[in-house]
Amino acid sequence: MHLQNDVKTTPVPSWLILLLAAACGLLAANLYYAQTVIGPISMTTGLSSAAAGLIVTLTQIGYVIGLLFIVPLSDILENKRLITFFLIILVVALIAAAFSPNAILFLAASLFIGIGSVVAQILVPYATYLTSEEQRGRVVGNVMSGLLLGIMLARPVASFITSLLGWQAVFVFSAIIIVLLTLLLSRALPARQPQPAMKYGQLILSLGSLLKTFPMLRRRALYQASLFGAFSLFWTTVPMQLANEYGMSQQGIAWFALAGVGGAVAAPIAGRWADKGFTRILTGLAMVIAAGSFGLAYLFQGHSTATLVLLVIVAITLDMAVSGNLVLGQRIIYSLSEARGRVNGIFMSIFFIGGAIGSSLGSWSYAHGGWSLTTLIGLVMPLLALVYYFTEKKADVVSNHL
Repeated sequence: MHLQNDVKTTPVPSWLILLLAAACGLLAANLYYAQTVIGPISMTTGLSSAAAGLIVTLTQIGYVIGLLFIVPLSDILENKRLITFFLIILVVALIAAAFSPNAILFLAASLFIGIGSVVAQILVPYATYLTSEEQRGRVVGNVMSGLLLGIMLARPVASFITSLLGWQAVFVFSAIIIVLLTLLLSRALPARQPQPAMKYGQLILSLGSLLKTFPMLRRRALYQASLFGAFSLFWTTVPMQLANEYGMSQQGIAWFALAGVGGAVAAPIAGRWADKGFTRILTGLAMVIAAGSFGLAYLFQGHSTATLVLLVIVAITLDMAVSGNLVLGQRIIYSLSEARGRVNGIFMSIFFIGGAIGSSLGSWSYAHGGWSLTTLIGLVMPLLALVYYFTEKKADVVSNHL
């Protein structure tokens, strides 16, 4: 089968949607494997605790580079070949990370892991070209569910594997999975040859025009950048806090991270309530929940069972706030323009920059001020978003209910 940009009228096979959802989850997971195993990686590669956050930061920077300069290529190049090429780059980067003898090589591999993982954001809009208008919402929802599940499960899976076989096994297993995924996608996906209306340079320049044209795109991206920055700060530092304060092993940290997966339930709930016109209220609520989560973590510290239980609750509520707000933001930005790939690329690149800043701040704050300073910075980030949220004008509020 060969697809153009025309609308499909035949139903998409369930197995193909399942494959796309699984692919997005397995690809997005590569951005998060390192978060809960930063300690063991730092010990092996010789990274200081202050510099450990660079692992997550560089992966996210690589992802932003991919969002801005690779994802737009899907509008002008044959999609299946593009997907295959960058999956091969991802496999090479994962193998390089697994066998890195020093910090420099591991950090360079982390950057390319981020770049290669951006294939997930080519597959999501690709799914829309497979479907009819009547199927589109359901199919994209299913694919995004796979992506969110991959993000949430990456941390506990990495910790479990590290506790049994060492952190290197995480990247080896991922490389094997991506090789199998590459073979599957290259056989299963229909070719899609876009009919480019512009050259690559014009395509990249159009990103700036879209950002300038749509104030709600800027606003939603900054909301999510603040929340995702706090999210990245938390998950970069909480494994070190759990090991230092509670004496947790990698397996214990894995169980903690698995509890955080419960926050993913907020995504479909937020989507349903947004359809009923509650987007603005839910956006403010997400910011309040994120700030409140860090407020609790800051006020109640120690190494008792009660504070550990509280930390689990904080992990769940923070994940709920971030995943819920992501769905709200995407619902709005997809209604702004037919250039959804580029709009999505702008939105996600801005909020991943927020994540990269959060990871860096987390490593620095934990090294210099411990958990107190870290949670205080985490509290400030969603509060800044909340202040900005209160500046929404009536016109913005109307577009929030699209």
